[in-house]
Amino acid sequence: MLILLTIFWFVQFTNKLGSAPIQFSERATENRNKWNIPTDSLDYAVTPAYLDSVRAKGAQICHVSRWMNGCTIEADSASAMAIEQLPFVQAIEQTRNEAPPKKISARKFSRTTSSDIDPYQDNRQQLETYNLLPLHQLGYEGQGRLIAVIDIGFYRVDQASCFSQIQDSIIGYYDFSSDTTAICGSTQGQHGANCLSFIAAQTPTYHGAATRAKYVLIRTEENATESPKECDNLVAAYELCDSLGVNIISTSLGYRLFDDTTFNLSHDMLDGRTTRVSRAAAIAARKGMLICQSAGNDGNDVWHKISVPSDADSIITVGATKLDSAIAAFSSYGPSADDRIKPEVSAVGDQAVYWNTGTNQAAAGNGTSYSTPLVAGLAACLWSALPNESAQQIRQRIIESAHLYPSYDLNHQMGYGIPDAIKAYQASPTSLPEVFNHQLTNSPTPRFTKFIKNNQLLILRDGKLYNALGDVVKN
Repeated sequence: MLILLTIFWFVQFTNKLGSAPIQFSERATENRNKWNIPTDSLDYAVTPAYLDSVRAKGAQICHVSRWMNGCTIEADSASAMAIEQLPFVQAIEQTRNEAPPKKISARKFSRTTSSDIDPYQDNRQQLETYNLLPLHQLGYEGQGRLIAVIDIGFYRVDQASCFSQIQDSIIGYYDFSSDTTAICGSTQGQHGANCLSFIAAQTPTYHGAATRAKYVLIRTEENATESPKECDNLVAAYELCDSLGVNIISTSLGYRLFDDTTFNLSHDMLDGRTTRVSRAAAIAARKGMLICQSAGNDGNDVWHKISVPSDADSIITVGATKLDSAIAAFSSYGPSADDRIKPEVSAVGDQAVYWNTGTNQAAAGNGTSYSTPLVAGLAACLWSALPNESAQQIRQRIIESAHLYPSYDLNHQMGYGIPDAIKAYQASPTSLPEVFNHQLTNSPTPRFTKFIKNNQLLILRDGKLYNALGDVVKN
């Protein structure tokens, strides 16, 4: 008897014949109007008839990507072969097979408690490291900003007392994974709850970085396996954020090694335009969002480099430091494969204090997963103070406030250094120059010139003009 194995695939279509622009939320429409973000083909839906034809071949559609003009499907090999023959299908790529589930190891953290009544007692030092408290004292704590946290799950976020004050500010929970557990109901989702706590938790002795923002919580990571499908889950999440009008995305996930080693990435693929997920991160930046992305924790490993989508252009990739501002040894190294500075900035990620929703106590843990939401919280506070600036202007302020700027860590582990929130706020009003140069190597001339034109990043390199995805465009 022939047994057909169920596999996940990404189906790429050739065009968007007969499609129309998607419906954006009121907030998303206001954002696009405010920052003059034009509608383009990426805002058009995937052709519905193409999706119907894919379903007719026996596939189940998991999610659809208008940016990549394709869809993630679950189908056996026979169905996939039939789909590949459809005239409007450009390519089909396997993204997950039924490899043995990976073992989930328990994370261990030291825990601290305190009886003093100080709203910042448990996490004051990590907030002071990048000088955020003066912005809080001025009343800027992320109000008016919508932050998406994308992770593996959010254990007890819907009922934990540390998040009671933000329940009305969580505008939605969304799940793009194949997990069957409730998004807030599994202890395997503790990591996402921890990351959110850096931004939004509030107790008598703990005060998150941006507790007055609004939040969207999204699961894309899958517990049982590690596969490229999770990268496509993340693409779908970016597109959702675009349609909802999200301002800031905090993502503490990264990909390079998979259960099926044939999917593994090499460093030359980390150029910001080879993988779909890194291309999508660049598109998200083009669409007016600020993406804060963890650099990874491979600094002590043989690989020791960043992963995807940390290599994406126009985002903020975040490294990790200790509380004394020294770099954390585990923090992954840049640069990107095409020599862009990565990470851009760093924040506390070694013995960083979060609020544990399982124990209802402060706890300490390690990882760029934890430095990333701290920078996202900084960005939200800064943006609430400067609401008329664009995402790229806020990004530039954060980078230019870092303690090494305009130089950077020549070891490519700390980037431009640790930001200074009040310095970023008090700097002269910035508008990105029409043309600016980015020194990437020790050579006397820049490797390329960047342009901001019609709110789109363009790159002039070796006499050719490219967009943020690396595609050649006409002058």
